[in-house]
Amino acid sequence: MTTKVRTRKPLSKERVLEKAIVLADKDGIEALSMRKLGQALNVEAMSLYNHVANKGELVAAMVDRVIERFELPDDEPRWDRAIRRCAISAHDLLIEHPWACSLALVPSDTRVVGGPRIRYMEWLLRRLREAGFSARLTYSAYHTLDSHIFGFTLWQLGHAKAARMLAPPDGEDLEQWAARFLEQMRPQYPYLAEHGEQHLSAGARDGRNEFEFGLDLILDGLKKQRRSTKRTPT
Repeated sequence: MTTKVRTRKPLSKERVLEKAIVLADKDGIEALSMRKLGQALNVEAMSLYNHVANKGELVAAMVDRVIERFELPDDEPRWDRAIRRCAISAHDLLIEHPWACSLALVPSDTRVVGGPRIRYMEWLLRRLREAGFSARLTYSAYHTLDSHIFGFTLWQLGHAKAARMLAPPDGEDLEQWAARFLEQMRPQYPYLAEHGEQHLSAGARDGRNEFEFGLDLILDGLKKQRRSTKRTPT
């Protein structure tokens, strides 16, 4: 009779990052600690320091892991479609990993010229310049697009957090409570009540439609600016 020997999967930086991201998605980045991460991996916390120097380096690597998954499609010849794909993939990933959005606004290590955030910025600027936008217009276009991706996502995450903090009295169903609140609001604030009902309607809780609506307005405006610039005599 032979006895099976269970072998522990060796610890690696990849495993450390994957588990840390899972924990941050579940409980938030503030709740993540090296001790909790070690427990989740069934190792001593000190073992983690063979792969990351400290929690700051761990979090920076986690953010990089999210950003490096942004789609940067160079197989799409049309600049607007390529940027649209990039923006939607970025928004979806930042909603999937809400702790990463604010942390992703700056490069993880300013001492190093490179990394996923820098590559994303360079890709977006290059697609605009190669599409024929002037340096001046690219400057404005980049900031408008980047602020929509990150700004809208932060706005959406903030509203989602506020909604979770709403506690209806006496265990009342949240939707029933909200509907009753809107009815009380309607006589004095009819348009706000109408807007609130739209938030409660099917599909309105997912802000992706609104994100794409704003994105398409920006892209349409940039197309008009690009055409206008080309018609302007030099």
